[in-house]
Amino acid sequence: MIIAVKVFKLDQLGAPKSFAAECEAFRNTRHHNLVRVISACSTWDNKGNDFKALIIEYMANGTIESWIYSETRRPLSLGSRVTIAVDIAAALDYLHNSCVPPIVHCDLKPSNVLLDDAMGARLSDFGLAKFLQSHDSSSTITSTSLAGPRGSIGYIAPGKLLLCYY
Repeated sequence: MIIAVKVFKLDQLGAPKSFAAECEAFRNTRHHNLVRVISACSTWDNKGNDFKALIIEYMANGTIESWIYSETRRPLSLGSRVTIAVDIAAALDYLHNSCVPPIVHCDLKPSNVLLDDAMGARLSDFGLAKFLQSHDSSSTITSTSLAGPRGSIGYIAPGKLLLCYY
């Protein structure tokens, strides 16, 4: 089995909380359109510094971003784009409607959509995920995750989305 290792840069603001959020999200989720975490590692390096990493399944075809903006790869066919969109919609439906508590990804962008060897789409990077929980019968939803705005700072989705690439 080929694996990938996501090492967290713990000197970056919010990285330890991002690691904790990803571990929590992956602990409670099982879906074929989510990247599978094999294990998590939280220890110290040989200098005594904190070290945190996730061992995840390797995605042979990289990210959607690498396909959309590549000058060397062939463009994705319309059928591939529709399949990828359906895969990600299925992942989001699962996170919003089947997880307990429901999860909002909060960082959906082309670099967080990975493609397996059969070009199946898998959602990754749950570091900014928001966990929702209903506290009463009127279904009031409150956050149980990190406070503050969600998403990548300064990120705006490209105009060339999956189905609109020219």
